[in-house]
Amino acid sequence: MINRRTALPLLASPLLLTGCGGSGGEAGQRARPTRPAPVTGTTSQAEQAPHGIPGLGPTRTAAIPEQCTQAVVATGRGPDSPQCTVVLHQRTADGWQAGPSWPAHNALKGWSSHHMLGDLRSPLGVYTLSDAGGLLPDPGSRLPYHESAGFHSPGTGFEGEPLDGSFDYVIAIDYNRKPGTSPLDWTRPLGPKRGGGVWLHVDHGGPTHGCVSVAKAHMKDLLRTLDPARRPVVAMGYADWLAV
Repeated sequence: MINRRTALPLLASPLLLTGCGGSGGEAGQRARPTRPAPVTGTTSQAEQAPHGIPGLGPTRTAAIPEQCTQAVVATGRGPDSPQCTVVLHQRTADGWQAGPSWPAHNALKGWSSHHMLGDLRSPLGVYTLSDAGGLLPDPGSRLPYHESAGFHSPGTGFEGEPLDGSFDYVIAIDYNRKPGTSPLDWTRPLGPKRGGGVWLHVDHGGPTHGCVSVAKAHMKDLLRTLDPARRPVVAMGYADWLAV
């Protein structure tokens, strides 16, 4: 079933960069920023909030739409590493506030600036996050949520770990897909050879085909926090690339 909450649509436009399928994309169109209410905290915490997202250089920062006030940053250990960390940053009137750092996995062979189907690399880029779903019932997602038996994930991973439960919860990364549709939708604007089906999903303890995975509890946190009205994006890549 499809559970669609009332939300403003997210738009994605291409960037010259490159999921568990496909190429990078600039996340969204420029607009005047929305100023959310400050996160509750002490004055000293607010004063220490950075105006930019730590680890993102000017080029990657410029790819984040002005109206975006929630950014998931997946930072890889290296261009060929399958390990990364994920942090949710939220912009307040005082600057960007970082959440906890979560251990995560990306694709087996690392990252690609021109992702192709089957290359076992995650796409570098900044992408909008507009749709979610999973095998399990909606845990309270703010993003439109599509529950389906199609999210079943049988088999084993690259290190022999069971994949069962990996797609209990997913958030579609808007790489080579049509925003506003189920994560299971097979529309591929760049063509099938550029891959697709690039998601944030539940970690199974090993590398992915192109997605980014975190623990189930953290996926629930993201689903309950990411708000379409705040134009969430993901910035993903290895540390040196993100720092440009």
